[in-house]
Amino acid sequence: MNAEKRRSIFERLRAANPRPTTELEYRSPFELLVAVILSAQATDRSVNQATARLFPVARTPQAVARLGAEGLAPYIRSIGLWSAKAKNIAEMARIVVERHGGEVPRSREELEALPGVGRKTANVVLNTAFGQPTIAVDTHIFRVANRTGIAPGKDVREVEDRLVRVTAAEFHRDAHHWLILHGRYVCKARKPDCPRCPIADLCEYRHKTPAAGAPVTRARTARGRPA
Repeated sequence: MNAEKRRSIFERLRAANPRPTTELEYRSPFELLVAVILSAQATDRSVNQATARLFPVARTPQAVARLGAEGLAPYIRSIGLWSAKAKNIAEMARIVVERHGGEVPRSREELEALPGVGRKTANVVLNTAFGQPTIAVDTHIFRVANRTGIAPGKDVREVEDRLVRVTAAEFHRDAHHWLILHGRYVCKARKPDCPRCPIADLCEYRHKTPAAGAPVTRARTARGRPA
């Protein structure tokens, strides 16, 4: 995919959603950090339901550290891997209080040193809470980047590095949000909604889904056989 086509893709996504943001509900960088840790292998909706119960009780690192893993458990038991996440969040809160004065650190190295925080979580917090032009790659973005041809790669780090390299600087801040929302609601895993896709004519996916009632066509190889 050439640079002109990539630019057109991001221009269309921007036109459709000029101010994209996460669907996780939060009011501070710390709340966002907790929510993103909880979101691993869980839906944003389920996380929002859990944090709607948790944050009125404990929304600061000090309060979460006081709750501890056992105190957190009743609020997040509906989330997958809740036991491990409770331990990580309680320990993360303690470290934020003791080493960072109760403030979420703003560097990747310090964030990734916290329990339960990997590269993707750090990228989300740096971008969404602190406005840094990072591009987090989750399963949705990995799929969209490969399927459309925007930034194909064999693993999430390769896709991230390629997205950073080939995405024009003006789109870096919002690229993560546009791509994850596109993957969540349009370019879905099992059946992409190609007839409703605003970038269908730019996308290089060979097996686009037809509109209702339209005949199914398949891309053909150089020899004329179905691909």
